[in-house]
Amino acid sequence: MASNDYYQLLGVDRSATADEIRKAYRKLARKYHPDVNKDDDAATKFSEVQEAYDTLSDAEKRKMYDQYGSAGPQGGFRGDPRWQQGGGFGGGGFGGGGGVDFSDFFNEAMGGRGRGGQPRSAPAQKGQNIETSITVTFMTALKGGSEEVQTADGSATVRIPAGMESGKKLRLKGKGHQGMGGGANGDLMITVSVGGHPLYQRRGLDVEMDVDLSIVEATLGTKLSLPLPLGGTVEMKIPAGVSSSQRLRVKGKGAKASEDKVGDFYAVIHIVAPTDLDDESKELLEKLGKRIPNPREDS
Repeated sequence: MASNDYYQLLGVDRSATADEIRKAYRKLARKYHPDVNKDDDAATKFSEVQEAYDTLSDAEKRKMYDQYGSAGPQGGFRGDPRWQQGGGFGGGGFGGGGGVDFSDFFNEAMGGRGRGGQPRSAPAQKGQNIETSITVTFMTALKGGSEEVQTADGSATVRIPAGMESGKKLRLKGKGHQGMGGGANGDLMITVSVGGHPLYQRRGLDVEMDVDLSIVEATLGTKLSLPLPLGGTVEMKIPAGVSSSQRLRVKGKGAKASEDKVGDFYAVIHIVAPTDLDDESKELLEKLGKRIPNPREDS
């Protein structure tokens, strides 16, 4: 682990994507976290991994590191807050033209004083946010619950509110990267994906269920007992002459985000034609077909 090359520290190629870098960091962070790893050098290794990720996970910092790596963070400047801000040490490189002045930096390094010998301190900086994602079950999103997520220093429990929709984000304050100079910790930003269900589908707070009907049931109408997503059943009357893809609504029986935010339940009709009929049944249908109006005549 004793390497100044951030890519080597994380075990990734210099062409690694942001997702590959994040996965490598999470694996090593779990391995070397002092709460998990009791080796004497675990804290040092964890700090090295954290430093490497802080730089390579930020597009601007990574660009500066790739361009000035040996003269920047590898050369001993990594602790300076101006590098941590991702802006390097000036707008004109390390030669002339840009007018980079390192006098304050070396004064601080030698004695903690700036120009005129006055004490100086780095400004407080909030830690970086961490972006992550989780997948929850359909029913957890529908009814609410909790999930364990990985954080910069271990794990935490995040509450999933009832009616959670796929693609929405949750925030855990203070569970991101550690701040500098007394600054607050960053936050953990969690993108939630909702898993599927064998019976139901979601459209916002509305919940749909596919209901298969025979030709006879669709023609003459029927009554069905259907299970509701939040529990219980509903006795639904299927009207005669219902069409395929027609949606029959039960108001207020979908997902419930709050008392005034409630979705509806829909039975989505699918008419299923028989595929294996005996000769007698075919003959009856043929006779019936001659008596039923052709639905394409008007069009």
